Amino acid sequence: MVASLETVKEHLMATNEQFARLATEHHSHKMKLQELAGKSFLTDQEQLEEVQLKKQKLRLKDQMEVMLQQHSKQALSA
Repeated sequence: MVASLETVKEHLMATNEQFARLATEHHSHKMKLQELAGKSFLTDQEQLEEVQLKKQKLRLKDQMEVMLQQHSKQALSA
């Protein structure tokens, strides 16, 4: 039986320190971006921060996706 994506994520969060760190950092960026989105006006510095956070968040998501794919391949070959 193939585990659902959420199950695999939960497993990696509990067993893989690097994945947990990436997920925590991704969530932190998401919260900060929501905070910035709630403002009616962003300063130049906040606009720059928003762009940087979006790029970093995407990079983290890509890294987590690679780890999920690797875990799925290992699970299928086991």
